[in-house]
Amino acid sequence: MNQSIRNAWIATVALFALLFGAVSYIQVVGAQDLSTNALNDRALQRNLCSDRGTILAGGQPIAESVPGTESCKSKRSYPGGALYAGITGYFSTNGSAGSTGLERELNGALTGDSDQQFLERVRQLFLGKQPQGANVETTIDPKIQKLAYDLLPDDIEGYAVVQNPKTGAILAMVSKPSYDPNTVATLDSDAALAAKAKLDATKGINLYQNVSGPTGALMAPGSVFKLIDTAAALESGKYNKDSVLPNPAELTFPGLQYTLPNYRGGQCYAKDKAGFDFALANSCNTPFASIALDLGEKKIAETAKNFGIGQDLGDRLDLQYAQSRFPTDLDKPQLAQSAIGQYNVQVTPLQISMLTSAIANGGVQMKPQLVKALRAPDLRVLAEYKPEPLRTATSPEVARQITEWMVGVVDNGLAAPAAIPGVKVAAKTGTAELTADDYNNSWFTGFAPADNPQVVVTLAFHGVNSATGAQLTSPNAKKLFEAVLNK
Repeated sequence: MNQSIRNAWIATVALFALLFGAVSYIQVVGAQDLSTNALNDRALQRNLCSDRGTILAGGQPIAESVPGTESCKSKRSYPGGALYAGITGYFSTNGSAGSTGLERELNGALTGDSDQQFLERVRQLFLGKQPQGANVETTIDPKIQKLAYDLLPDDIEGYAVVQNPKTGAILAMVSKPSYDPNTVATLDSDAALAAKAKLDATKGINLYQNVSGPTGALMAPGSVFKLIDTAAALESGKYNKDSVLPNPAELTFPGLQYTLPNYRGGQCYAKDKAGFDFALANSCNTPFASIALDLGEKKIAETAKNFGIGQDLGDRLDLQYAQSRFPTDLDKPQLAQSAIGQYNVQVTPLQISMLTSAIANGGVQMKPQLVKALRAPDLRVLAEYKPEPLRTATSPEVARQITEWMVGVVDNGLAAPAAIPGVKVAAKTGTAELTADDYNNSWFTGFAPADNPQVVVTLAFHGVNSATGAQLTSPNAKKLFEAVLNK
């Protein structure tokens, strides 16, 4: 009799363990696979119409769930509209309209299905509650974001990135033209698809981060690339702070009719030989083209790679992005053009911000970071992200020397309108020619204070004339520097 009771007890315990294990697997471990199964219509409806976590900037929602309809209880709302479109992207209850931005890349966290929320799902299970999505706390400063956005004209393709060089945190990242994510997040399926189709057909729109916006718009960098040439020259040991560089009015190539002219917008014509300080301050072309021809393609490409060109951006951005690139198999004229940021050199505004941040941070490039923390609905921290180095771009000595010359670009050169009384500002401007009739990419990148960098500002405008570019770059950079430093 006792043996029968014992066997029954063992069988009961085994069945209970099996049942508990199956339920636990379905509710916790296998939840991700089940929720993404194409045959799971219930999961699809839950994900599309569920109460997702909130995306925050400065404690304020920039993407949140609001009441929907009887058939779809919840929909997404974007209080900041076009201001944050390049960051939040959109989440549409219409499956064919898809999702973009943080809404796409952090979908698991926002729905509560990510690996980081495993313990939270277990906790909610034992409390008898439905697992909830996490709130995403970004690094964005709303005031700086608004200022950067307002400084970009509505009728020009423009980009701005404001970053902390010591942590990699992105304080602001905007572009124009932009769009209102609410138009795609509507519960009206036909209207959502029509809005998406219109956005897809709009040139320069910041819809997908891998094709536009500061993380995806590939542009010729022009003279801001001369910072790479300068680093390569100093690292090579063939040049130092006292080197005298050839500065002819044009660079010739034996056996070819092609010549590379010097920059005509500054004071380059005043000297046929120049130091790095003069060449950078006036953005002279021929000294840096000569450096590239002397050092060779391999060294310039290697230095570009060390600063992140053609490399990944780390795992803290949480947005799709395009890789910047430096061309290969160059003949001498092509190498000379590439050295001044022309030919087929292509970079994103975020990449230039990271290049400058590495110089500001003593040669160490930090991972660009857009998310500060994930929080439970009751505000408990589920995950908090600390700054992490991405790569060493150059030595502290080279970074310090380049910084000194970049200060000269503001004090005595083309970036003078970025000067701030009582604050040392380091900068480099750039112009990349697009057409013969004075349409260019116009750039500014720099940091302040130069002796204790707190902020990097990068601005880029596509297809503007020289006068417009000059008005939109250094003067606006000054406003952003002051806004961050005065907080």
